Amino acid sequence: MSTDSLDERRRKLKFRAWRRGFREMDLLMGSFADAHIAGLDDADLSEFERLLATPDWEVYAWLIGQKQVPGNFESPLLTRMMEFRYQAHAG
Repeated sequence: MSTDSLDERRRKLKFRAWRRGFREMDLLMGSFADAHIAGLDDADLSEFERLLATPDWEVYAWLIGQKQVPGNFESPLLTRMMEFRYQAHAG
């Protein structure tokens, strides 16, 4: 994948991350995208896309620790997102 198409993919994902459907998810997904999307590789971008395609309330429950993450969604990226969420609210 060319650098230009990868940058375009990142830009589109960042846009989608800030327009989730409810404010809490906008903040969680959008803030994570702002901080980390430039460093995500192709596999991480695909996982981020998969999370964006999953119903917001499910992902939100995982991110805030309200529900156990199903095995098929466990990933290093989701772990980073959960850690990012707690670091953002620890200060």
